[in-house]
Amino acid sequence: MGTSAKSVSQMEFTVNQADLVRELSLSQGVVEKKTTIPILSNVLIEARGEAIELTSTDLEIGVRSACPAKVLAEGSVTVPAKKLLDYVRLLESGEVTVRLQENFWVQITAKRARTRMVGMSRENFPVLPQTPDVVARLGTGVLLDMISKVIFAVSSEESRYTLNGALLVVRPESVIMVATDGHRLAYVEAPYEAGVSSEVRALVGKKAMGELIRLLSQQEDRDSVLEFGRDESHLFFRMGGRLLISRLLSGQFPNYEAVIPKEHDRIMVLDRDMLSSALRRVSQFADERSHAVKLQLAAGELKVSSSSSESGESEETLEAQYEGEAMQIGFNSQYLLDFLSAIGTGPVRLEFKDEQSAGQLRPGADDGPQYRYIVMPMRI
Repeated sequence: MGTSAKSVSQMEFTVNQADLVRELSLSQGVVEKKTTIPILSNVLIEARGEAIELTSTDLEIGVRSACPAKVLAEGSVTVPAKKLLDYVRLLESGEVTVRLQENFWVQITAKRARTRMVGMSRENFPVLPQTPDVVARLGTGVLLDMISKVIFAVSSEESRYTLNGALLVVRPESVIMVATDGHRLAYVEAPYEAGVSSEVRALVGKKAMGELIRLLSQQEDRDSVLEFGRDESHLFFRMGGRLLISRLLSGQFPNYEAVIPKEHDRIMVLDRDMLSSALRRVSQFADERSHAVKLQLAAGELKVSSSSSESGESEETLEAQYEGEAMQIGFNSQYLLDFLSAIGTGPVRLEFKDEQSAGQLRPGADDGPQYRYIVMPMRI
């Protein structure tokens, strides 16, 4: 891994400022801002051929991307990632020249600007695992949409290790993603031929999901394809010249199929925007710890209400399509709002069995991916 003193003093390349800013930005969610291992705050820059390669890692996630460059001398160094991005972002557009000097100092030259930064040898920079063979090919737009529909239901309790990520299930003709925190479960399935002959399962950590959203959002072509691979302890997601590596979460994900209700006989359909707005207003007066709101279903209408001894009470009545028995049920309002934010505009279906059983929410239009959201009720 070490680099000789002679080669250290030779590395030099010229790169476009906008290209460098774009690729450096990808590292910011990964590099450790406060760490007891200083080199984890750095980005590894490797210059060779006709490109530079940028690598960052926090030992849980690694991101590697490439940037076209005029490489005058090959070599490598690590530089503080945030400081480098903050500085390069402020430079005028055009070419930026980076040259390695003695003792791992890095000189950055752009038009009339000349700056020197303190770098570090790559010697102690973690080595990322080798990318294995491709297991499946997933549409970037499909995966981005699926992650966005389940990430909010991932548990943030570190003690519930297997719930700190979402289950990705790749089948020959469909892709499924499921997340739960024990109080709610988000399930989305999309028809897609990923090139697998049998089912592939993997637990994707929440931080990796967030980084995937960042990477996938930058793909201009939503029909482009991501290559997915795995080894015994890591997951690999490659999008063109960009690679995300994540530690594989171990453990057994709950049997989600047993949680999804088979049938509900009380079904209400109403406008998503109307319900979301009412929930936001009414929840202002809900208990600050439980965020509890009460839903009262009656013929043709839904009443949404909340009350707390500290702040007061609020109630709104909304028009809805409903012909079932009258009932009332309580939920955490934030759980409902998370789902409503994920589905966008249009009608929403609320499906219930009784006051004590989990409720199910679905987009009212059935023409998209199958999307279900199961929420446990609250005592109110």
